Amino acid sequence: VVLPHPIPFKWQVLNEIAAYMLNECRDICPNWLLDLPAPTASIGKKCVPFAIEMVVRGNLTGHAWRTYRDGGRMLCGVPLPEGMKENDFFPQPIITPSTKAHEGHDEDISKEEIIAQGLASDYDWSILENYSLRLFEKWKQLAAKQGLILADTKYEFGKIGEVIYLMDEIHTPDS
Repeated sequence: VVLPHPIPFKWQVLNEIAAYMLNECRDICPNWLLDLPAPTASIGKKCVPFAIEMVVRGNLTGHAWRTYRDGGRMLCGVPLPEGMKENDFFPQPIITPSTKAHEGHDEDISKEEIIAQGLASDYDWSILENYSLRLFEKWKQLAAKQGLILADTKYEFGKIGEVIYLMDEIHTPDS
């Protein structure tokens, strides 16, 4: 949708929401954010990004629903339960990663393909998976306290040396 007028303070709101969310998750994993010197500016660590996005899904919605509706019972190497309806909750959240395309659209990819292609080692994958599921659980609980559902989200990670950092903004509204 193209809006007829810009959203006032859009970049400030997105920047401040991202900073709040990043600061609130430091107990789960390190992240790139160092400082917010102004409402629309962030200073952070430069990481070497993993070429994948960790998409965590709590509900059968969006791309997962379209795949399921069209008969797919496997998404990114993850089996999907039979008998689900659009927006149903998964028994537990699932990770359906995608590649970070430099051009065009991101592509679905499985854990096994990620490791085989060298996009992450088995050891790094275990950390990415752990961080992603713990972040999702924390924010799912926060959303529930506000009467909301965190249906799905994505996390991006990178490394500095051997340390994995959460990168980019998290839990900001689509804009």
